[in-house]
Amino acid sequence: MIAMTATGTWELLVIEDDNVIGKSLVQGFSEKGHSCVWAKDGTKGLLAAQSQQFDAIILDLNLPGIPGMELLRQLRHEGVRTPIIVLTALGTVDERVAGLTGGADDYMVKPFAFAELLARIDVICRRAVNRPSPTLESEELTLDLATRRVQAHGQEVDLTPTEFSLLEFLMRHAGQVVTRRMLCEHLWDSDWEGATNVIEVHINRLRGKLDKGQDKSVIQTIRGRGYSLRAS
Repeated sequence: MIAMTATGTWELLVIEDDNVIGKSLVQGFSEKGHSCVWAKDGTKGLLAAQSQQFDAIILDLNLPGIPGMELLRQLRHEGVRTPIIVLTALGTVDERVAGLTGGADDYMVKPFAFAELLARIDVICRRAVNRPSPTLESEELTLDLATRRVQAHGQEVDLTPTEFSLLEFLMRHAGQVVTRRMLCEHLWDSDWEGATNVIEVHINRLRGKLDKGQDKSVIQTIRGRGYSLRAS
């Protein structure tokens, strides 16, 4: 995240397929001193949001590739906590409610006033900057939910979004037995009904990254029950 000036200077991601609106936003943000990345479909927007830390995301809903609402839910499910402003032509009360309950921090309807959008971006970015960074710690592990950085035994570990979400769930339940089904439902769907053996693959990959140079894994297998992360 870049340093904030007195007026607020931010790293912004615009996910918008309309060329006229997209160009206008990029130009307007740049003129105000903000750094801006523009993704023209949902798929590219998801990749950008997963690979780079932004101060705020401006998200259209009618997107090719991954629809905006699906993209919003996926980002929140993966633990991406970047403030998101939905900017869309869909403006009924039900649509606004769906966007906000789906994880958006704010919701604006097109056509819009650029000055108002700037003000709303400044508000949610300042709010995020002033909010303490949530961190989970257990044994020799540290997981920062804001930056999505993980350290194991003092070394930074690079995790995939699925591995990060898996570790976060285990750390929130450190010292408790977590079943494969619980992990599946957390990672993919609250009423998930598929096979659970895929979890073992992810657990083994996660162990391989967390336990390098260690004699004992931080993730214990509880035979016939599931897994448990050693509590501090």
